[in-house]
Amino acid sequence: MSRRKRLVVVGGVAAGMSAASRARRLDPDLEIEVFERSGFVSYGSCGLPYFVGGLVREPGELVVYTPEFFRQKRDIAVHVQHEVTAIHPDEHYLEVRDLVTGRQRQVEFDTLILATGARPVEPPIPGLDLKGVHFLRLVEDGIAIREHARALVAQGRRKAVVIGGGYVGLEMAEALVAVGMEVAIVERLPQVMPNLDREMAELVHDELRRHGVALYLGEGARAVLGDGGRVRALDTDARTLPADLVLVAVGVRPNSELAEAAGIELGAGRAIKVDEFMRTSHPAVYAAGDCADTVHRVSGRRAYIPLGTTANKQGRVAGENAAGGHARFPGVLGTAIVKVFDLGVARTGLTTREAALAGLEAAATTIRHGSRAHYYPGAGKLHVRLVHGPDGRLLGAQMAGPVDAVLRIDALVAALHAGMTVDQLYELDLAYAPPFAPVWDPVLVAARQAMNAIRGVAD
Repeated sequence: MSRRKRLVVVGGVAAGMSAASRARRLDPDLEIEVFERSGFVSYGSCGLPYFVGGLVREPGELVVYTPEFFRQKRDIAVHVQHEVTAIHPDEHYLEVRDLVTGRQRQVEFDTLILATGARPVEPPIPGLDLKGVHFLRLVEDGIAIREHARALVAQGRRKAVVIGGGYVGLEMAEALVAVGMEVAIVERLPQVMPNLDREMAELVHDELRRHGVALYLGEGARAVLGDGGRVRALDTDARTLPADLVLVAVGVRPNSELAEAAGIELGAGRAIKVDEFMRTSHPAVYAAGDCADTVHRVSGRRAYIPLGTTANKQGRVAGENAAGGHARFPGVLGTAIVKVFDLGVARTGLTTREAALAGLEAAATTIRHGSRAHYYPGAGKLHVRLVHGPDGRLLGAQMAGPVDAVLRIDALVAALHAGMTVDQLYELDLAYAPPFAPVWDPVLVAARQAMNAIRGVAD
């Protein structure tokens, strides 16, 4: 009797477990093994800031399924605290080390899916090894930060410095404020959220300052200073900031070293290059999630945009195809949404700067309009920015305003997928009722203003 075909998945979070689960649904006879370096699988890493801030009480609440669930309910062998140290795709085996026992072994595979994710970028500055300097990626990181922050507050030591003004930096700034810390953000660029146009980023600056977060923009971090092995300050290009806790959140880079060492081709951002079927340059190996690149649907260029939604979708495609299917992943728009205190911020497609880098002629139209009927309680102002070509083609969109209002970005996502112009966007029959929108929805107002700007006429 011949042995069962074996699928091995390296990485057990969003992409990895989506891949393993999809493969199991399609092929009940497939032998599936998953190796995960950390102690958790199938968890919502995007919820870690809310765990640190106390909205999520226990780390287990972030876990969707346990290794035992996958073993018992889906016949998927999940090995946590196991690190894959090398892969040999031509010989169809990989090398694994048990991080608890130190035991090493070889594992054979017929098909391999790399879902190794990404890791925080460590900027080349001294002092990152001091006690009190943190990175956030794993559940274990969130536990350490929360425990440290609470202990500091109990001691009356409240100074926290966040290096980096991207999604994680902003969400963690809010979380640290929630536990009682005084927070400063140091960002080497002149604005937070570089994937927004400056006009929209200024709204985020205002919200952060309104909640007491100090912003030091256009300043690079030079060194973390310590005393007795413990952090005491951060040196920037312009000043020294006292710090009891430092969080480094300057972005992530793909864990693509295993693939590169095995001779697998890398793509955008040194992520693993994949086609629309999530196949790598080796016929027996697929890749998905934060370790893999993709194609931007507007620019048509290869891109590295690591997001949880993308990881889950790519994992599903990789798992289906590894089990003999023919699914495809069509690319991304870079759609993202974030809550910064009481402000919701969303974006999709290209900013004006990104359009220029892609060689596309673009202009932008920005409006400020009510999120609900003006007389209905809770109405606020929503800023909508449309990026469009001279022919009216929609290239991107950004929003900032009440948290529940910025989900309108999904209408713009659909418009971009459909290749719509601002004229066609204006024709959409969007829903209206006073608790949800004014008669003229902000999206329609923005489309109308964009049409007028393109034609050179007044409203």
